[in-house]
Amino acid sequence: MRRLAGNACIASLLACTASLPVAAQAQRPLWELGLGVAGLRLPHYRGANQSHDWLLPVPYAVYRGKIFKADRDGARAVLFESDRLDFDLSLAATAPTRSEDNDARRGMSDLAPTLEFGPNLNWTAARGTGWTLQLRAPVRAALTLESRARGIGWTATPNLGLDVENVGSSGWNLGLMSGPVFGSRRFNAYFYDVPTADATADRPAYRSPGGYAGAQATATLSRRFERTWAGLFVRHDTLHGARFADSPLVRQRDNLSFGIVFSWVFATSSETVSSDR
Repeated sequence: MRRLAGNACIASLLACTASLPVAAQAQRPLWELGLGVAGLRLPHYRGANQSHDWLLPVPYAVYRGKIFKADRDGARAVLFESDRLDFDLSLAATAPTRSEDNDARRGMSDLAPTLEFGPNLNWTAARGTGWTLQLRAPVRAALTLESRARGIGWTATPNLGLDVENVGSSGWNLGLMSGPVFGSRRFNAYFYDVPTADATADRPAYRSPGGYAGAQATATLSRRFERTWAGLFVRHDTLHGARFADSPLVRQRDNLSFGIVFSWVFATSSETVSSDR
């Protein structure tokens, strides 16, 4: 479980930094390997009033093949790509929560880490010198990461992302991303249902509906130095208007997450390819 927790946290970091800006096309190594460390603060779940602090080793691996790619957007297969439109697979995750560590869930089953994956359609709405505006539409199936994994429905996070390269000639790249969140009945239930057996005087039974699940906004900064890479993110989650906002497990309707990662790149290939990542 500890290994799964670490993997889920790393995937959460990758998901949060998925909007890290697109750089200009250049000749880059086909592959790169490195190792780093990440510090994260994440809420126990969206709507929780308690948070986790994580300090984790982070592998740095980049592969820039024509179809299979592994970079800051995660490992994926590019299924279709054109000047304005591309279609690939997206990845996201949530970290685990022990109910004994969470006041709202005390006495309930623990929340296992989850993994989400599914198709992602990206449309470039506009671009200029050093900046790109994209509309992204990921839809992902979700499953728990435990000894007996189980499906928990689906989630969709359409968003508008602005990527700006070399902000103020500083060498740092900026990413801004914002959009609504939607979840199926089963997905929302995993986090916000209160079964009758777990109901108390302060935690009445509750059945979560599917549908609108609030919104997210993420800001990222990243910079590649000669042999190191640094990135950070800040994400705001709001549950105002969410279909399950009146669940007794929702203790606050706004959450702030943030993280920072430093990686040392110790090996690169001699073969280069044209790439913007």
